[in-house]
Amino acid sequence: VQLQASGGGLVQPGGSLRLSCVVSGSISRIDDMAWYRQAPGKERELVATFTRNGDTNYAVAFKGRSTLSKDIAKNTLYLQMNSLKTEDTAVYSCTALILDAASVWRNYWGQGTQVTVSS
Repeated sequence: VQLQASGGGLVQPGGSLRLSCVVSGSISRIDDMAWYRQAPGKERELVATFTRNGDTNYAVAFKGRSTLSKDIAKNTLYLQMNSLKTEDTAVYSCTALILDAASVWRNYWGQGTQVTVSS
């Protein structure tokens, strides 16, 4: 099982990015998924979660300017981020609770994608 995050890059303040997290491998079921971020010198923090029931929850800093969506057929979770600020600069990683082909539930992490907000 692998999680591949992509979509990061350099964007000006006020700009937008859409991050993608693709789950691949021998998967029986995907449960909750989430995006986290970690800025240099700071602890990792939760950005948003997408539950198995389709409910979404956002950290306060992202409410109103971020949207989660999921393409079930593609096993892909998207994070649309708008009105980006310089303080949003961080490595963004996705995680998922997955029932693998061996019928074991495990929490998997992707490698992260760099988001840099700068003028």
